[in-house]
Amino acid sequence: MNQIEKLISRYPLLECCKHDIQLTFEILRESYKAKCKLLVCGNGGSAADAEHIVGELMKGFKNSRKCDEEMTRRLKAVDVKMGAVLADNLQGALPAIALDGHIALSTAYMNDCAPLLCFAQQVNGYGCCGDVLLAISTSGNSQNVLYAAVAAKAKGMKVIGLTGRRVSELSVLADVCIRVPQTETYMIQELHLPVYHCLCLMLEEEFWGREE
Repeated sequence: MNQIEKLISRYPLLECCKHDIQLTFEILRESYKAKCKLLVCGNGGSAADAEHIVGELMKGFKNSRKCDEEMTRRLKAVDVKMGAVLADNLQGALPAIALDGHIALSTAYMNDCAPLLCFAQQVNGYGCCGDVLLAISTSGNSQNVLYAAVAAKAKGMKVIGLTGRRVSELSVLADVCIRVPQTETYMIQELHLPVYHCLCLMLEEEFWGREE
């Protein structure tokens, strides 16, 4: 049973999202294969989800993601003792940045410029053609998230939306939008977590294999 099938077996109401979850995985897989990165943004609970997603991608989730032989050799070539410690402890990472966490930059930009463009400014700075923006908004209409999505598209990035059931500005703008079948904010967020866990597991298996 693959990860999407496992997800649907535990959360049958997410059957309607199956196709979009698969498309999202394919976009992320191709971006990471091209050595690109993921930017993630959201507000409130969705900001916490953004940080959570980055944590699952930037270190081992279920898989230990041990350093390969080539990286181990290169680390030890720099310093034998410290290189051995690094080789034993570093884990493979899929580069991801949550845009909510840069306090000095965010407050400076919000004070000097336009608060609602704070995520868009970071997309402008970090984003490159081939990268992906994961835009999380329970309503799909959060203005700062929408500005970020527009900036991302202009940079040649793909945009993935993660929202609630309703059609929204984000669901129209995004290349793919996973619209979980709830309309109440907290219930939407309760379904966002298993969806992005599923995606993180799929990506880990793709790049490091399955570790039982």
